Amino acid sequence: MVISYDVKDMALAAEGRIRIEWAYREMPVLKQIRERFIKEKPLKSVRMSACLHVTTETANLMLTLKDGGADVVLCASNPLSTQDDVAAALVEYGIPTYAIKGEDNETYYKHLLAAVEYGPQVTMDDGCDVVATIHKDYQNLIPNIIGGMEETTTGCIRLNSMQADGVLKYPVIAVNDANTKHFFDNRYGTGQSTLDGITRATNVLWAGKKVVVCGYGWCGRGVAMRASGLGSHVIVVEVDPLRALEAVMDGYWVMPLVEASKIGDIFITVTGDINVLDEPHFAVMKDGVILANSGHFNNEIKIPVLEKQAKQKRRLRQFVDDYELADGRHIFLLGEGRLVNLAAAEGHPASVMDMSFANQALCSEYMVKLNKPLSPELHQVPIEIDNEVARLKLASMGVAIDTLTDEQRKYLASWESGT
Repeated sequence: MVISYDVKDMALAAEGRIRIEWAYREMPVLKQIRERFIKEKPLKSVRMSACLHVTTETANLMLTLKDGGADVVLCASNPLSTQDDVAAALVEYGIPTYAIKGEDNETYYKHLLAAVEYGPQVTMDDGCDVVATIHKDYQNLIPNIIGGMEETTTGCIRLNSMQADGVLKYPVIAVNDANTKHFFDNRYGTGQSTLDGITRATNVLWAGKKVVVCGYGWCGRGVAMRASGLGSHVIVVEVDPLRALEAVMDGYWVMPLVEASKIGDIFITVTGDINVLDEPHFAVMKDGVILANSGHFNNEIKIPVLEKQAKQKRRLRQFVDDYELADGRHIFLLGEGRLVNLAAAEGHPASVMDMSFANQALCSEYMVKLNKPLSPELHQVPIEIDNEVARLKLASMGVAIDTLTDEQRKYLASWESGT
């Protein structure tokens, strides 16, 4: 069967296959699900449109869905996050793939539309672009859509906004909010891969640096933890008083961003919001500061202001742009302000994506098998799926845990027992 696709170079496919295989070794939970899917075909003939980072881990999810019987198409959820060899390999595996690392905005949206026009029954998003596009321009597809899944904090923020405005017309499961997703993927995955991307891009020494972490959600917690572990002095910037208090109790400095901007060496945005680093912050930054973003979109750092203020811009290293300001200061922006862990590195380790993508696969099966459709709103991952993913992960690690006795269960279920 001839499939349509748009990737950089099909000659890269052999290399991509090897790297997909390597990642699979670190994804034992997804492996168990895939083995069951091969036998049971729970997604037989279900059309699925996925807009995700095209990485080795995503490839293994796509192959799991395909082996489960799904007719799946994939496009990139970020112009710089694609691994071109993986995209080529997926085409060889028979999965229509539209993704080229470094694609311009026009190509990005052309690829997005290719996935949408596939006419999905199930959508899978990393940032809500498929859902938003369908609701804005392709509402004729909605009657045939069973539901969708959302992978990221940013996407869930957009979906909550759609729900609040009363415009969300089909159910979406917030995979991002599963405990086996955000506790591990967002915290440990983002923490490690963000520092990996910055290190690869700059070869900077973390020890002794003042690292400003903008946002103390699960991603911010992970970044702060890993930077601290490498000897950095971590400054947390927050707008939420509870998160700010938690950061203080975790041992970090907490202060307004404009104050942190005067002393920081490395700035990392992980908020899901817009224009976090803006003109007032650039104005007081030291010469030679490094700016990086690990939020989903490249609008957390207000790049147009840097472009306007710079008297000269140079590409110093593959993922380092030097903005020389009128007063002679230099501000270094990494990965064009896009997700630095995917722009300059390989993204999250496969081991944590194993749990995130296990949730995606099991939630897809759950939605398709439901006798009664879910209401058109944002839904949480069923606790049974969350717990099953945790159980499978522990088993794959050779870790055993205790279970309650009948007596203990009875005690916890009773209000009459005291001492």
